[in-house]
Amino acid sequence: MEIAELGEFGLIRRLTEELKIENSTTLKGVGDDCAVLSPTEGTQTLITTDLLMEGIHFDLTYFPLKHLGYKAVMANLSDIYAMNGTPRQITVSLAISKKFTVEDIEELYNGMKLACEKHHVDIVGGDTTSSLTGMAISITAIGEALPKDIVYRDGAKETDLICVSGNLGAAYMGLQLLEREENVYKSQVQDLQEKIKQAKATGDSQKLSTLNSQLSTLSQPDFSGYEYLLERQLKPEARRDIIEALAKANIHPTSMMDISDGLSSELMHICAQSHVGCRVYEDRIPLDYQTAAMAEEMNLNVTTCALNGGEDYELLFTIPLSQNDAVNELEDVKVIGYITKESLGKVLICRDGSEFELKAQGWNPLQ
Repeated sequence: MEIAELGEFGLIRRLTEELKIENSTTLKGVGDDCAVLSPTEGTQTLITTDLLMEGIHFDLTYFPLKHLGYKAVMANLSDIYAMNGTPRQITVSLAISKKFTVEDIEELYNGMKLACEKHHVDIVGGDTTSSLTGMAISITAIGEALPKDIVYRDGAKETDLICVSGNLGAAYMGLQLLEREENVYKSQVQDLQEKIKQAKATGDSQKLSTLNSQLSTLSQPDFSGYEYLLERQLKPEARRDIIEALAKANIHPTSMMDISDGLSSELMHICAQSHVGCRVYEDRIPLDYQTAAMAEEMNLNVTTCALNGGEDYELLFTIPLSQNDAVNELEDVKVIGYITKESLGKVLICRDGSEFELKAQGWNPLQ
């Protein structure tokens, strides 16, 4: 079905008619000029926005729409968790070109709803408009936290431990794998199309039939053994479990960010805003086996991928040295270094003991 058949309000009604309110702070969701929220007394409201552009942030050649919707929500929820908060609501704004059908947008929305249900978040509004250049997705997430619980980027202190959740570099390697296979597929298509053109010119109908059959049955790439890398790129998870584990262990980070642009870039942000330096140990950076294997296959330095890849949506945080024993008992959290005086700089200590200055080489959306 073409979107024009439904119109803006018909599309919104179709996408949101089955939404259920999960939070008592949501007084009115979709269906009026504004959503109405009632923050819990004593809490502070957290708001974050992400904009995703087709061709810049995602490629629909290999990105299923349902996964894209899921990831778009997770990217925003991760920012709320990075402030040590709890996400409660989101608004969703879409710019859509005529190449998309109603069913396409429903699939995108199904991914969004799945992510929201998993984290008990309400979709409370948004906007839709047409686009001449594909799809754009803008999501605003609203969360809450007690003032004493909120963690900023500027609280890191000398001797604090630097910690990360999960493992790093897998999302980037998943992207490299997808882009490699996309290039192989496009090359095969172009080769067959050129041969079809030649067969048409010579009037060879039998060869033309064979080539058309080959074009329509081009095999899909075999991703066996690299499923984890694809999942990390196409279906990342915001780390609510780490926030809950920290609270249960009575660990309050002194600074925190989510790793969306790359570990090196995020560390530079914390150090700049906290006016400190850092020491990070290469051999302590957590890596998955598939990440290392894919990096070797592509002749890439796996540490560089982990430092600069981005889109892991893991949590980077600092804690007082006195909480070393407590944090070491947490599952899926690793201490990778410590905070120093600003004058000592930001340094990566390699496996052989040599030292290199950390540089922010992660994702830059304006390049």
